Amino acid sequence: MNRSVYFFLMPILLFLVTSCSDNSIYDHNNELTEPWTVEQKSVFDFEVNDTLSAFNFYINIRNTTDYNYSNLFLFIRTDFPDGRFSVDTAELFLADIKGNWLGSGYGEIKDSQILFRKHGRFPMKGHYKITFEQAMRDPELEGIDAVGIRIEKSE
Repeated sequence: MNRSVYFFLMPILLFLVTSCSDNSIYDHNNELTEPWTVEQKSVFDFEVNDTLSAFNFYINIRNTTDYNYSNLFLFIRTDFPDGRFSVDTAELFLADIKGNWLGSGYGEIKDSQILFRKHGRFPMKGHYKITFEQAMRDPELEGIDAVGIRIEKSE
């Protein structure tokens, strides 16, 4: 088989295989305006009907190689259906100690999907809101293009 045909067909095949076994209940990314300021929040709203199953929570980050740091701190606020809320702080590693980007992708854009919580459960049915806020010492971050969240059933 011609090598260029192989490189063209392989991503399509991988997409079809992974999309058929998609067990996500929510998967959304928000594009950010650069620079990402501490005032700019990224909000995700979704409904939960399953309080029995366990879920894995992933944070999606799209960064460019112009990003000046190897990590990213986030404040994560979760608003529950009953009006209560919780706040977490997460440190996400985007590069290793040698400066090599950990995300996938060719060229200047890297996509990372980082496991934040494994086998978590929703305590109640209803409307949830998760808000991401950058928590770096730099009030304006260059090189972060998008943030997102993926929630999928644990196996």
